[in-house]
Amino acid sequence: MAKPRGEMRNYSNCLVVRPAPGQKSRALLQYCGLTFQAAIGRNGRTVLKKEGDGKTPIASMRILDGFIRGDRLKNVRSPLNLKRVHKTMLWCDAPDHASYNRPVSAPFKASHEELMRQDGLYDICIVLDWNISTRSRNRGSAIFFHLIRPGYQPTAGCVGLSLRDMQRLLPHLRKGMTLKVI
Repeated sequence: MAKPRGEMRNYSNCLVVRPAPGQKSRALLQYCGLTFQAAIGRNGRTVLKKEGDGKTPIASMRILDGFIRGDRLKNVRSPLNLKRVHKTMLWCDAPDHASYNRPVSAPFKASHEELMRQDGLYDICIVLDWNISTRSRNRGSAIFFHLIRPGYQPTAGCVGLSLRDMQRLLPHLRKGMTLKVI
């Protein structure tokens, strides 16, 4: 029996992100025979990721969990544990701090990112296991799979997808799947 047009079967445990021709900050994300445009780090990709370098790590990263702006997005379905974001939720990006590359709560004086962003990038934000399970100072923090800026503008090192494409993928994403940047 032929599968209906447009149906995605959940037979793959890996999303593959490969560079798009012509721009170092653009990529193609492939999953189950589908290809989506994506944004990556403003300075492209690297195998030697450093904090603040603007590069996306070339690596296989497990999907852990995520965050969602429940005040902006309703009825989002996913098998992932998506925590609703609130104003006190932050992510530490200070390499010398004990909470480096970990979620923290406001007030927090060390360098950090706000998870409740006004620009919508983290309205859906999937946490990838980059420098989390085993942490090293300055190896990079807050490497997420999140939404894009208009025109697929570069990220600071994450992988970004349009809201429409992310909503299409979310029902198929599970903890432990791999996002592989090549």
